[in-house]
Amino acid sequence: MNIRKAASVASTGTPDAQQLKKINLYSKTPLNAEQVYCFSVRLCDDQPDRDFERFDTDALPVLAELFRGKTGIVDHDWSAERQIARVFDTEVLCENGAHYIRAWCYLLRTEKNADLIAEIEGGIKKEVSVGCAVKSTVCSVCGKPYGSCEHRKGLVYDGQLCLAVLRDPADAYEFSFVAVPAQREAGVMKKAEGGVCMTLQELVSKSGTPDLCDSLNALEREAQFGRDCRKAMLRETVSLGLLLDFGADEAVLQKAFSALSSAELSVLKNGMAQKAAALFPSTPQLPAAKGASGTLDTAYII
Repeated sequence: MNIRKAASVASTGTPDAQQLKKINLYSKTPLNAEQVYCFSVRLCDDQPDRDFERFDTDALPVLAELFRGKTGIVDHDWSAERQIARVFDTEVLCENGAHYIRAWCYLLRTEKNADLIAEIEGGIKKEVSVGCAVKSTVCSVCGKPYGSCEHRKGLVYDGQLCLAVLRDPADAYEFSFVAVPAQREAGVMKKAEGGVCMTLQELVSKSGTPDLCDSLNALEREAQFGRDCRKAMLRETVSLGLLLDFGADEAVLQKAFSALSSAELSVLKNGMAQKAAALFPSTPQLPAAKGASGTLDTAYII
């Protein structure tokens, strides 16, 4: 899955001796500080974006390594003529609870780059977008691969906002100066090999006919009914577990039984119900319910 994520230029300046040493690792001819213009860019972070997605915090150090040595271009145009800069150093920082990658980049102080440097200094060239790839995206609510579960990003489940978490970085391609980033701040645009990565709901909403949308809505209502039935069955199974004294409290039983499929939960509930019926048989409270005929006091019959 390919990722494009918005970022911004953070600071600019002339490289110091340590930075120049790192820069020269990527240059064929040793450069001096007067020949180089460097700037830092805030890249990927672990905060939710406008698409209700975020990078996994553990993915950032891996991405930081992958971005070292990658090129800077314009408008994501993958051509040699559009190469203007290169990443020479990266680090993962934490600021106000947000973890992010800061990348240091350099370009040459040439006549060709004079206008670009001036635009960076003047805050005109400020927004950039980065391109990278991840192997997996998981649901923040249940941890399953996103799209394989019933949760949908942007919706709230039991007080928890559902996000698609981007994990397992595979590669970093480039960063690019853009006029308008695809998303503000942590915006992303994802594309899988062979097409756009969408859930069924997103695909039908975007490209489906009215009849197809109606059919999907009907399926969603039926699926919701099924989820409600499962919740009721889970509550009953937990109650039976407490009645049979499984040696665990309600929270533990709830978590354990939630991991079962609906079919497995149904088998467990039925077995526990039979066990409970054998241990605690129901007894009628009214004599008539026991089949007693009752005796008639004939002394008062006239």
